[in-house]
Amino acid sequence: MGKRNQPAGSTRHARAAADAILDAAVRIAQEVGARTLMLYVDGVGDPGKLRGLLDSGHQVILLARNPVQTEAAQGTGARVLTVPDVQLSRLDQLKMGILFAFSQRLLNAGETFVGLVGLAGEPADSLMIMTVGREWEVFQSVDQPPITEHVRRAVFQRVLNLAIQLAAEGREGKPVGALFVIGDTRNVQRYCDQMVLNPFQGYPADERSILDDALMETIREYSTLDGAFVIRGNGEIVSAGVYLRPTTPGRNLPQGLGARHATAAAITATTRCLAVTISESTGAVRVWRCGQMVTEIRKAALRPAQP
Repeated sequence: MGKRNQPAGSTRHARAAADAILDAAVRIAQEVGARTLMLYVDGVGDPGKLRGLLDSGHQVILLARNPVQTEAAQGTGARVLTVPDVQLSRLDQLKMGILFAFSQRLLNAGETFVGLVGLAGEPADSLMIMTVGREWEVFQSVDQPPITEHVRRAVFQRVLNLAIQLAAEGREGKPVGALFVIGDTRNVQRYCDQMVLNPFQGYPADERSILDDALMETIREYSTLDGAFVIRGNGEIVSAGVYLRPTTPGRNLPQGLGARHATAAAITATTRCLAVTISESTGAVRVWRCGQMVTEIRKAALRPAQP
């Protein structure tokens, strides 16, 4: 709606500004020694400018908001990552993209990179220079082991996607609070009590994989249960509606967070799992590991369908 009603001159100005920012990004990346440029597919005002980015010798990470953009970006020579198609602030758009890129090991601890972002669906209008592990809380613990050492990257991305979408949509119009615990399942289960009958018990492993698109609606339905989802690193859902009683408290827990977040911090301190939480009160999605919050993405909103 917004794009259709924009004056033609305003649209041209935004595209021209995006082109200038892309040119500046290449120069700045060269000056600061950044290996990587990261931007959203719809942030490129002039598609021809993308060729210049790819010819610059930098690694280019393109973030696509839907399968159509992903398909269009394939074959460009850029690394393409598909992220949830939701409305976020500029900073949270980059947080989400960086976390996906870091989980794919496209960004390394200590690396400086250049990120470009704008309003969702609009040409890029902002440029940020960041150093992984120093300037952002998303990588505040760079001495930790690789985020995917025992969790498949596709599994982590699927859980993060699901959490962001649930935070945006809720369930039947109501906010959802949820906790997903991923990996190191054998140890995690030592600290689990089943609060309700396990809805996944008795099904073959291949029928309870979080990577199965056909299971998404079922997971959304069970997200309203009290307790946590426990998921193996390969994506197999072990149980839902689980009460966790970890023995080691989390560290540096931000003030104002409730029991769900304290549990996420504690279970990741007690075992080698990852945890993803959705705050029922604020809709924020947080990632936890090694006893502390890795990053926070504030509540997203669904993007309106394009006419």
